[in-house]
Amino acid sequence: MTISTDRRAALKAKHRAAILQAARDLVDEQGGRGFSVDDLAARADIARRTVFNHFASLDEVLLAVCEQELSVIIDRFLADMARTPIGDGSRASMFDELESAARGADLAPAIAGMYDILGDPGKEDPKAAVLTQTAFGRVTERLRDEVARRHPGADVLDTALLVDSLMSGIVVIAEHWLDHHGPDLTPATLRAWDELLSRLVHSVRSGYMPAH
Repeated sequence: MTISTDRRAALKAKHRAAILQAARDLVDEQGGRGFSVDDLAARADIARRTVFNHFASLDEVLLAVCEQELSVIIDRFLADMARTPIGDGSRASMFDELESAARGADLAPAIAGMYDILGDPGKEDPKAAVLTQTAFGRVTERLRDEVARRHPGADVLDTALLVDSLMSGIVVIAEHWLDHHGPDLTPATLRAWDELLSRLVHSVRSGYMPAH
């Protein structure tokens, strides 16, 4: 019974990995999400129904691919936070930790990768905007949990507002960056991203300065 269960779990993991890899390949080949579930199943060499055994819709497949992309960045983000000395638990010190991690993470390449997968959330593509917000919403929960773990005595609402403010701002500047510079990663576009991130940090930080 154990062997049978293990085999089923291994087959399930294999199918899921095949679906996500097929989705990545199709995105790369077609330049976006313009493929069907039938295309995806054929590329993954599985039955159409197997796709729906793992994902509720094609959008969920694409979100899972984006989460993989973002997870690499968020893991780096969290690792940077872990290397940052824990402050005094004030809102200002928590923001300092998040800012340091945000500057260290390669957010621009991740956002460019999401553009390729989901489309441009800043253009007339409402689905791209919704999917982008959903993808960022899922990783925002991970950041909330990490900040709360590092600062167990902090107010839960303060923690949520702090993280959500920064991540919501990143979505906004990402749309602006894509609109004005496109997803190509060049020294000029990366400098533009850094400038936008600095503006965001300056704007959000004003709400998290120590009280005088």
